[in-house]
Amino acid sequence: MKLPKFNIFWLYAIILAVLIGLYMINNDSYTKPVDWTQFEKYVQHGGVTDIIVVANKNVAEGVLTDSLARKIFPEYQKSTTAQARIVTDIPSTDKMQEKIDQWEADGVFSGNVKYEKGSDFGGFLWSLWPILLLVVLWYFFMRRMSGGVGGSGGGVFNVGKSRAKLFDKDNSTNVTFNDVAGLQEAKTEVAEIVDFLKTPQKYTELGGKIPKGALLVGPPGTGKTLLAKAVAGEANVPFFSMSGSDFVEMFVGVGASRVRDLFRQAKEKAPCIVFIDEIDAVGRARGKNPNMGANDERENTLNQLLTEMDGFGTNSGVIILAATNRADILDKALLRAGRFDRQIYVDLPDLNGRKEIFKVHLKNIKKDDSVDLDLLARQTPGFSGADIANVCNEAALIAARRKNSCVQKQDFMDAVDRIVGGLEKKSVITTEEERRSIAIHEAGHATISWHLQYANPLVKVTIVPRGKALGAAWYLPEERQISTYEAMLDEMCSTLGGRAAEELFLGHISSGAANDLERVTKQAYAMVAYFGMSKKLPNLCYYDSTGQSYGFTKPYSEERAKIIDEEVSRIISEQYERAKEILHKYADGHGKLTEMLLSREVIYTDDVENIFGKRPWVSRTDEILKINEEIEEKRRKEEEAGKNVEPQNNEDKDVKGTGKPETTPPPFSKQEDDNIK
Repeated sequence: MKLPKFNIFWLYAIILAVLIGLYMINNDSYTKPVDWTQFEKYVQHGGVTDIIVVANKNVAEGVLTDSLARKIFPEYQKSTTAQARIVTDIPSTDKMQEKIDQWEADGVFSGNVKYEKGSDFGGFLWSLWPILLLVVLWYFFMRRMSGGVGGSGGGVFNVGKSRAKLFDKDNSTNVTFNDVAGLQEAKTEVAEIVDFLKTPQKYTELGGKIPKGALLVGPPGTGKTLLAKAVAGEANVPFFSMSGSDFVEMFVGVGASRVRDLFRQAKEKAPCIVFIDEIDAVGRARGKNPNMGANDERENTLNQLLTEMDGFGTNSGVIILAATNRADILDKALLRAGRFDRQIYVDLPDLNGRKEIFKVHLKNIKKDDSVDLDLLARQTPGFSGADIANVCNEAALIAARRKNSCVQKQDFMDAVDRIVGGLEKKSVITTEEERRSIAIHEAGHATISWHLQYANPLVKVTIVPRGKALGAAWYLPEERQISTYEAMLDEMCSTLGGRAAEELFLGHISSGAANDLERVTKQAYAMVAYFGMSKKLPNLCYYDSTGQSYGFTKPYSEERAKIIDEEVSRIISEQYERAKEILHKYADGHGKLTEMLLSREVIYTDDVENIFGKRPWVSRTDEILKINEEIEEKRRKEEEAGKNVEPQNNEDKDVKGTGKPETTPPPFSKQEDDNIK
């Protein structure tokens, strides 16, 4: 039988139990101190049954009858252990005996008389328990300060110890590469690092060296930390995990000490992987001017990290994985080859990536056949892996709120709307004039986007207030790798459609287009100052890709700034007039959309298609889906053909009954071979 290990908290429990027991012993009887006159009065009235004389303390105790005990102690309950007593001081034992003899002669007392010698041990312990409690508390806090027995936690005496969490065979994660979807390229790179550690001889035999580190870079929520967890689950080597902020402490020199302790543990466990999440907390670029010559704790930590990663010593078998979404602020010395040999960019998933991520998160969700993965992937452009997980969870919550037996397609659509636009505010009171203005505005966006080739296809339009918006329109953005001049103009024209519809059909404008104007202005400035798409300023770019701002100076003159402003105003004005022309041309359809919005509050793609007809342009997203279907069909046919092919041996086979053996053709013709030679 395996006995449990001793725990210091058992000692605390025993001490507490003893103190409670002493308290209960001292409170086991109902005791009341009285003066001698009162004591004598109780005895003469027959209220005392027994008398106990404590000789060495000159104290007499009288055991009361039940009737007298109830008068003195209202809460008294007769029991075998609890006795009601009165206590008084006596001049001496002899005097007390004379008084007892007198009471017996008078016939007022006939009980038992006991003479005892009292002990001071219980009272001594009872007076000592506050000191014992202070000792226990002191011992407890000292253990906490030292980080616990055998621990290297956050105590004062272990403040320089590493806080890295170790994952090994005894303490492993359940995340594997199968749980990571939509990151095929990044997963391939990281899987190669795991292979380095499993079979290093395959690479060292050819003279190669195992890379020192890999930096995962990408926007928040794209799965950088999840990828590191998958490495911990896949690799059969120790895996140290910690955050960059764990190195930072208020004490000077603590960060560098923790770095040294981390790499000391890693060398002892080598081969192993060290993962530092949010490394920008300590890896920020060092400044040229230290703060008044002070000792910068963060820079000392970074210097120690640089030394440990590629210093004079060797860290064979230790690979560093780090993650950040702000690689532009990292120190250049940290990013050089030999430290972080590889930078793995974890980007937002594309259409196929989102579809794979949805498959992973929908495994544990009870859904029906109406859920379309292709539609969900198309309706979530720009969503990260964390956003997609949030969509699936929100859809399940919505279905449970509606008391559905499973999650349906509409639940997912409402979840996307909830995350993108916010919660519906049906309680917001709007007048009929405001509702018509909002409907005309949103119908203007829908009308223009339907009739422009490069504008995003419409999905849904609503005039129900949601979030900070009084109305909203959902589109399926084309996931283009590059944007052409015409595509950007079409997007601007579609964005200005709401303001143009207000002016054209209401005769006045409102503040509802503030967000539209902000987006259009930023896009126009980007076209002129960044993309060189201006007639007066062609092929010029004033964008600083290094991330360093220009400060108080601009890279162009005041005259050039005036030209930029003029070009921005010209582009926006042209697209605004273009939007009004399109709305004037399709005024009847716009009016039908407005009335439909006012009556139903929500319209979909089919409603717009019934009014304006089918769009003549095929979206790029549809082309991608068609290409994917062709690739899947081709792969399926190849797999089926491979199953039907019989395995061939090394002997030559007869070619179609000609009697000639089948041979492998040469890779080049004779003329090509001569040219190569």
